[in-house]
Amino acid sequence: MTPTYLFTSSRLGFRLWRDSDLPSFSAMNADEEAMRYFEKPLSEEESKAMMERMNKLYDDRGHCYFAIESLETGEFIGMIGMGWKTFEADFTPCVDIGWRLDKRFWNQGFASEGAIRVLEYAKEMGIKEVYSYASSSNKASTKVMEKAGLAFIKDFELEELKNTPRLNPCSLYKITF
Repeated sequence: MTPTYLFTSSRLGFRLWRDSDLPSFSAMNADEEAMRYFEKPLSEEESKAMMERMNKLYDDRGHCYFAIESLETGEFIGMIGMGWKTFEADFTPCVDIGWRLDKRFWNQGFASEGAIRVLEYAKEMGIKEVYSYASSSNKASTKVMEKAGLAFIKDFELEELKNTPRLNPCSLYKITF
């Protein structure tokens, strides 16, 4: 099957989620190392539900955390895209950008390349500002935010992580177009 991409970067294809993504996505989400900056690894059922939420978010808002794959090999790499955050904070509701890559693809510039392309897509859509946040201890993610042009705003306590204190505080970044 020839992939249908919504858009591409030099090495990545961005697309909606397919049922055939579940084994790779679920394995990535179950990996302790890949999920160390999240509350817990996800089950296959949780991964499937997330894929379904992302496709619905795309239908509703025109963006989501997209499935990404290598243009060269067609391999599933992970997800990079935009979500819609509504938890209670002084910067929500907001569009946020995020990523999660299979660890086989870490340290190859894919997250930065993909984040830059997603921000271009946001601008094309007429989105005026995009936020991103991660555990302040997640230096790899905050480095991607900076490489993609987002500016540090502040550190904050994320209420939904109150039972996982190792992940707080979080660092908030923002870009305005």
